[in-house]
Amino acid sequence: MGEAQGSPLAEAINRLWAKHLSQMEERVGTLQKAAESLTNRTLTANDQELASADAHKLAGVLGTFGLKEGTELAREAERLYGGSLDGDPIAASRLRAIAEQLRSMIANRN
Repeated sequence: MGEAQGSPLAEAINRLWAKHLSQMEERVGTLQKAAESLTNRTLTANDQELASADAHKLAGVLGTFGLKEGTELAREAERLYGGSLDGDPIAASRLRAIAEQLRSMIANRN
């Protein structure tokens, strides 16, 4: 069973969440920027690699906080950014949607 809301473990997890929140938001911002760049056909190889790395990091941290769906979305973004995108409008649309879902999920965790 889960920990009670006011338990020491729950409080520690909430402190960790607060500590890492701005970093998670920045990583989602990286994903959003990369998706927009892909849409505009201005995504550089470096930005694509950075987006893939940030998606990987998000997948791990969101899982740590019990956001399984967030982990799955971040893994999908990592897989897409890790491949050949070449201005793919379908991939760009999906990546924008993933970034928005992650942003909402992070904002509404509590």
